[in-house]
Amino acid sequence: MIGTQTQPKELGQIEVAPEVLGVIAGIAASDVDGVVEMHGTFYNALAEKFGRVNYTKGVKIDMINDAIVVDVYITVSYGKALPLVAEKVQENVQSTIFTMTNLDIREVNVHVIDVQIAKHDIGH
Repeated sequence: MIGTQTQPKELGQIEVAPEVLGVIAGIAASDVDGVVEMHGTFYNALAEKFGRVNYTKGVKIDMINDAIVVDVYITVSYGKALPLVAEKVQENVQSTIFTMTNLDIREVNVHVIDVQIAKHDIGH
């Protein structure tokens, strides 16, 4: 578990599960203008077919040498500046996780997997 002590030692330690960070990161990334969809695994797609909402879809949390690294996999709307959307995702994920957990994130890596083209953007 990823832990942070936010209470005096005599009260014990508070630990935040990586899954919780994944939920926070997924929602924070989805809130950014230009992010159309989060990309998940085959398991995520299967779970969605059965009506299960997975807020960690498209998010991977790793602990590397006691540092938290977040990878986010997104689809961006056609016409949006990819570097600007990706930078906003990085900022929103990092600041939201810090605000909610007081944990520092070493890296937020954004992987743009696809660009979604609206039907009205296609010529004709």
